[in-house]
Amino acid sequence: MTVHQWGVVPFEEAEARMQTLHAKAVQHKENHLILCSHPPLFTVGSDDKNAWRVKTVRCGRGGSITAHTPGQCIFYFVFQAPNPARFYANVLKAFETFFSRHLPTVSYDKQRPGFYIDNRKIASLGFRYSQGVSLYGVALNVDVDLNFHAQVPPCGLEGVVPTSLAAEGVNISEVQISSEMIQYIEEAFNETALF
Repeated sequence: MTVHQWGVVPFEEAEARMQTLHAKAVQHKENHLILCSHPPLFTVGSDDKNAWRVKTVRCGRGGSITAHTPGQCIFYFVFQAPNPARFYANVLKAFETFFSRHLPTVSYDKQRPGFYIDNRKIASLGFRYSQGVSLYGVALNVDVDLNFHAQVPPCGLEGVVPTSLAAEGVNISEVQISSEMIQYIEEAFNETALF
């Protein structure tokens, strides 16, 4: 697994660079994990047909509307995914390990894909699979501008509000989160011999 640390990067630039890595991953059977965050914007998945009252950028992932701001750790997976269900289960396992150690009240809701504490969404997931390789990934709210995020319900879900690790009383740096998540992702995928 090659890890790429991109820092704060405009979404359109990150998407273009991810597509370049995807072509490499397809050709050379590689796995790339991208860590970054974006300036404030809302992205919507390719299958979303809603008219939103905020400016949005359409992208190729699945899912509905997602807010992005600095203070959010984004993990883009450009991984070999011959079995998308198994790939997705490994991603969930890595993040469940993280939450079990830092905020055990968080749980994954498969009916409304994402990680929640009651009606408060703390992480969003959205993927696409092309030529046996994954694209896009997971956005984890660490210490974000919740006023910006709350302009629309997370993923357009009625009664759901955004939250963050900081808002839930967990003070942990993005550097530490990245370091831990790299380890948990490696462990989750190595256990099932997908690398």
